[in-house]
Amino acid sequence: MKTVKTLMASAAMLLMMQSCSNSKAPVADNAQMPRGEAQAEITAAADKLIATTDTMQGVTLQSVMIAQHGKVIYEKWMNGGDAATPHVMHSVSKSFCATAVGMLVDDGKLSVSDTVINFFPDLLPAEVSDNLKAMTVRDLLTMNCGHETEPSPRGANTDNLNWVEAFLAHPVTKQPGTWYCYNSIGTYMLSAIVQTITGQKVVDFLNARLFEPLHIEKPRWEESPQGINCGGWGLYIKTEDMLKFGQLFLQKGQWEGRQLISSQWVEEASKYQVPSVPAGTRPDEVEAKGLNTDNCAWLLGYGYQMWRCPDNAYRADGARGQYIIVMPDQDTVIAITADSPDLQAELSSIYTYLFPAIKNSVTQ
Repeated sequence: MKTVKTLMASAAMLLMMQSCSNSKAPVADNAQMPRGEAQAEITAAADKLIATTDTMQGVTLQSVMIAQHGKVIYEKWMNGGDAATPHVMHSVSKSFCATAVGMLVDDGKLSVSDTVINFFPDLLPAEVSDNLKAMTVRDLLTMNCGHETEPSPRGANTDNLNWVEAFLAHPVTKQPGTWYCYNSIGTYMLSAIVQTITGQKVVDFLNARLFEPLHIEKPRWEESPQGINCGGWGLYIKTEDMLKFGQLFLQKGQWEGRQLISSQWVEEASKYQVPSVPAGTRPDEVEAKGLNTDNCAWLLGYGYQMWRCPDNAYRADGARGQYIIVMPDQDTVIAITADSPDLQAELSSIYTYLFPAIKNSVTQ
């Protein structure tokens, strides 16, 4: 006959077994990309980049990560940056918002030729100009909306202002598709279009379609008073999350055997679509300001919320020096966070130190 102690032990064992059977089986930790080893030349170049910029006025790097052939080969944090803390992306956010648009295009729920006014019939100005009628989703993606100045509902006394309505009311003085004007509120309009079609904020739509597959913890994304993610800014993610996004584009939209976004969209988003100029500069001011492709990294062309770089590379680009640089010819991705007011100096340093070493690494 079993003793009371034996019966109690058996009952405890049964409860433990039931608890284990009801719990989720442990899963592999895929939150990190695989690690590899960098060639000595790349490591030396990255160290030189950090050491040099640390002495430069106007450039403060906070993290540098490099992946080559799908493996992280270099990672370093400095000046208050760290691996675990999400960093503000500023306009790198735009590339994520555009990816949501691409997914809807892939789904057949949206076309880049769709006109903008069709999504917001109740928020149009009293008089809708022919240029406003002609503005398309592609014009938003390429910052060719036809505005000579960027609409900006942000600032004081705008808490009750409807940002979509303010954008639509802004004068469209140029024919859309013919005039580049840096336009963060244009990206906000893309966010609003995604939310109109899906009923979800961009951050929620991307959570299942992008963030979860990439093992990115659902990010924070700032929003307007109307509850629409800002789209063109306000996303917070970690440096390795940036690297994963670049790696996804490098892999033509594939991740762990799944096609998260079509290769066709990746190609369209990353290729030269339109001529470009820096934020705050008009196309007709470039010559007078003495800007050229040697001294201005924003003249090499623009895709769908992506900038072109030298050597067939392209980048997501954010204020204060946030960059995701994809180098298809070298099977390499660079992710950098910073707090740098001098963006040109930061990019020039990246091109001077990292690009030659990375190019040499695949020709040896």
